[in-house]
Amino acid sequence: MHRNLPPVAALIAGGLLTLSFAPFNYWWCSLLSLVLFAWLLAPGRDSLPLTGKRTYWLALCYGIGLFATGGSWVYVSITDFGNSSPLLGVVLTGAFVGILALVFALPFSLLAHFRSQPVPFALAFSALWFVSEWFRTWMFTGFPWLFAGYGHIHTWLAGWAPVVSVYGIGLLLALTAAVVALILRGAFPSWKSARTLALVSVTALTWPVGLLLKQVEWTYATEKTKTVGLVQANIPQEKKWQPEFRGETLRRYQSATEQLHHQGVDVVIWPEAALPLFYHHAPNLMQALQKNAQQAETDLITGILYDTEQDQRRVVHNSAVVFGQTEQLYHKRHLVPFGEYVPLEDWIRGTIEFFDLPTSYIRPGPEGQKPLQAGTLSWAPLICYEIVYPQLVASSSGDADVLLTLSNDAWFGKSIGPLQHMQMAQMRALETRRYLVRGTNTGITAVVAPDGSITDQLPQFEQATLVARVEARRGFTPFMRTGIWGPLVFSFAMLLAAVLLQRRASASTEHLPTPEVAD
Repeated sequence: MHRNLPPVAALIAGGLLTLSFAPFNYWWCSLLSLVLFAWLLAPGRDSLPLTGKRTYWLALCYGIGLFATGGSWVYVSITDFGNSSPLLGVVLTGAFVGILALVFALPFSLLAHFRSQPVPFALAFSALWFVSEWFRTWMFTGFPWLFAGYGHIHTWLAGWAPVVSVYGIGLLLALTAAVVALILRGAFPSWKSARTLALVSVTALTWPVGLLLKQVEWTYATEKTKTVGLVQANIPQEKKWQPEFRGETLRRYQSATEQLHHQGVDVVIWPEAALPLFYHHAPNLMQALQKNAQQAETDLITGILYDTEQDQRRVVHNSAVVFGQTEQLYHKRHLVPFGEYVPLEDWIRGTIEFFDLPTSYIRPGPEGQKPLQAGTLSWAPLICYEIVYPQLVASSSGDADVLLTLSNDAWFGKSIGPLQHMQMAQMRALETRRYLVRGTNTGITAVVAPDGSITDQLPQFEQATLVARVEARRGFTPFMRTGIWGPLVFSFAMLLAAVLLQRRASASTEHLPTPEVAD
């Protein structure tokens, strides 16, 4: 094999994974992508000798291919709404892609130690794939985007989502890819080997077992069904915070809400930071919203920036507030780097305009916040970026009837970012087996069923309202009970098994008798 071919093939493989996500949704591209990646690293016929550095380099190329194609929407946010030049946008996007690729590739540098035997390689490859995705959930505050499992909301593997979440689906997909790659490499010395038969059999069974798991009702309906009305005001991001456009913004929301009141909805939902002002700067408006909700007997949930004084300093939260029978608040806990806060703020704020966006001074809310109560339902609130964290959603939804996510994806423009964001929200509904209501400014505004399918949806970039029915559900899926510990323990058990099998194989090789050489 030509020396330059593997890095190019790894780049292509990374790009193929993006095609499995929204808006493309070619789920089979995820399997093809991982098979090609595993084939480049696997032992067997015509495989290249790989050191840890060489393995890391190929994984880095794969990561660059993935994030350069799947994360391209970052450029739109930086240039169109961060007011950066195209050149600076390219530099910052390149740095973003490079850092993510470096983090993705880090675990795979260990894979070179598992290439002498096919079974340890397969176990290690799939376990390290999980570790790579898990790293991205928390390293540098986390960017849990573009996980392999997201392309499988509607495949047989979707049945595993309530059990092991999107992490586990990625692990099982990686295991399948590794076995296929080893077969293509002719790496299995004998199909009569018990280890080989066990590995192939277990891998093959994961797909039909997933199909069977799709039939399991992990949660149950409580017979409480309510009508929700979602307002998609389609406020242009460049005008959102202009004082002269504030009146038009309020008019759009209030007019749409009056129409929804006439349709008899139980809860009206406005998106993230729908009101272009601070909560305590408009007490008369807040009182009016509370009074109108009480008179209409229809609760209103809206996003707003909530400012308060803490320790003699002003603190701003990205919040959701309920107006109605009782006024309640939720403060966003997991913030977006640079969009809502600036890392190393004292050093880099003010250096370029992108690091000084209007909402980049927000502080996180406290842990342990309770669900919101509206329309006699209990809502697990998640604002924008929070919906992409599987563990956060699972731990927040146990006491809730319905998942609620408020977002403003206008920052992504007409890129693929909002479509990927919507797909991740669908996975959260599937993992918790609950209805999910998603209210946004420019789209995608939608309602998602417990099986991850979209039941109602508004078109993007249109001013419109959506009326839909949602059903309260209770109960816990296995992932809600175990959280990340389930797939984490499983993956490390696989890695430990790979280490033990590899050592046993090495020991057996060392103790082989040395053949005598004739004089």
